[in-house]
Amino acid sequence: MTIKDNFYSYIQGLQDTITTKLEAVDGKAKFQEDLWKRPEGGGGRTRVIENGNIFEKGGVNISAVHGALPQSMQTYFGVKDADFFACGLSLVLHPKNPFVPTVHANWRYFEMYDKVGAIVDQWFGGGQDLTPYYLFEEDAEHFHTVCKKACDTHGTDFYAQYKKRCDDYFWNTHRNEARGVGGLFFDYLKANQSKDMKAWYSFVTEVGNSFLDAYIPIVIKRKNLEYSQQHRDWQEIRRGRYVEFNLVHDKGTLFGLRTNGRIESILMSLPPHVQWRYDHQPETGSEEAKLLEVLKNPKEWT
Repeated sequence: MTIKDNFYSYIQGLQDTITTKLEAVDGKAKFQEDLWKRPEGGGGRTRVIENGNIFEKGGVNISAVHGALPQSMQTYFGVKDADFFACGLSLVLHPKNPFVPTVHANWRYFEMYDKVGAIVDQWFGGGQDLTPYYLFEEDAEHFHTVCKKACDTHGTDFYAQYKKRCDDYFWNTHRNEARGVGGLFFDYLKANQSKDMKAWYSFVTEVGNSFLDAYIPIVIKRKNLEYSQQHRDWQEIRRGRYVEFNLVHDKGTLFGLRTNGRIESILMSLPPHVQWRYDHQPETGSEEAKLLEVLKNPKEWT
């Protein structure tokens, strides 16, 4: 099979693995599945979980879309009259308990074709990142340790490189703070002198396979901690910053909107309950202030 066929098959299986595990951990809610088609070509399988014991809202979606590259994207890539194929898995989970962090992950593959259908460009992208509302340093260390382990067998410099890119990418420039405590972010992984596309496929799929090991132990450790309305209010205020990033900066959101993607699938990343309070400042020395200090000054976790 081709790279794109192999990767699409992989994300189909990974979606099944992740949603099955999340349902088992939640113990109540089940994923609702929607199959959809894109008029210009392709479609996807959206799975959304809501109102569970643990997960207030979340989605684990796959898609494979193709066709003529829209004019806006031709301008973005600096090409003319190109066709494309793109497939990927994207997930976001918003837990109910403020002590359980939100998590995001995405693994994707893209091809671009000339007028006769020959591949003129291809690459992998993706990553996974953690957004806590209260900082447990051992949780951040665990998440990053799993990410580093997934990277190390493919490149000794990969973790440091893609951790830095994650810190840079998930940065709310208008707030001058990070969205969360980071993880991995990589894009435009193309064939080069050191790695061909099969090697990049191996790397990206290993990162994808590491996701549950990185996240689920944190969920299990924190899911039964008692919390107050004050904790919940802070969670919803921080969720507002999450929404701001996704709507202002996120490339995946913008790509979906520019290629006539399915709106419900694109915006499933938004949490159900959010607050925007005018000039809200946490009390000096509080746990909330401790989180903000790390978000304004990203640190090394391994």
